[in-house]
Amino acid sequence: MSETIATLFASQAEVDEFLAIARKDAVAKTFDTSDGDRIKKLVECMGDTRGMTRLAVAETIGLLGKPATPFLIEGLLNHENVVVRRACAKTITLIGDTAAVKDLVYAHLNDEDTVVKGSTIGALARMGESAVKELLEFIKAPETSESTKGHAAWALAFIGAEAKQYLYNEINSDSESVRSAIVGAIAKIAADKGETEDFDALVNFLDDKSETVRCETAAVLGNLTHKPAIPKLIELLDHPEGITRKAAALALMKIKDTSVIPQLQTALEKEQDDTLQPIYKLAISLLERQLDEDDDEDWD
Repeated sequence: MSETIATLFASQAEVDEFLAIARKDAVAKTFDTSDGDRIKKLVECMGDTRGMTRLAVAETIGLLGKPATPFLIEGLLNHENVVVRRACAKTITLIGDTAAVKDLVYAHLNDEDTVVKGSTIGALARMGESAVKELLEFIKAPETSESTKGHAAWALAFIGAEAKQYLYNEINSDSESVRSAIVGAIAKIAADKGETEDFDALVNFLDDKSETVRCETAAVLGNLTHKPAIPKLIELLDHPEGITRKAAALALMKIKDTSVIPQLQTALEKEQDDTLQPIYKLAISLLERQLDEDDDEDWD
């Protein structure tokens, strides 16, 4: 047990006895949530060395709901025991109290522990719409690390349709990172909802000034096998930047529309970059195989 737990309990048996009574009260809804000292003791129990005990504590605090949030935030932001900080972040996720959003963001940006970072971003994703503005803001901030931006982009995609209006409000953001995150999130929404406006928004991103955004967009449209994107992807086969041409060829390959084989062959003949020629050949080969399979099916 941590030193803090040791000052509260003489043994693990005392921890177990305290937890059993607290859990019984929480389940019966007779736990006095105005008893801050008792909730603090539960938070300290998250420092127990036994994983199953920590899980039981988290479940018990989760039953208390929002009255436990201030104590979990205090533990998340200030506890010296990293195990307690990790558990507090995970338990906030169980409660889903949107009042914790700003503190979760702060902890994610400032705690050095990778598990705390992962747990706080998971909690933010679970907060839904209430976390979207904060996530977009620190993606936008130039001092935010690339890994943190990646975590935030994942959270936005997880939130999905609840984030939609905020995403569209930022669709022309000056921040490349924000636009890139929006592509990933809208792709998730498009996959889930299948609405035309979302697919159209993705196709428009193929004209983005950022190579990163263009390539990511091409990749998601390929994964979504969105055939209306084909004309724009064919245009990108003539793009001056090789990485964009590569992304377009791979997207066309994934969409599996064999009608684009002639355009890919023409692009291959014109391609001066030796490292890209195998990409075109692969795409053509797979589409020709698809064409053969389609012909075989016609004879069945």
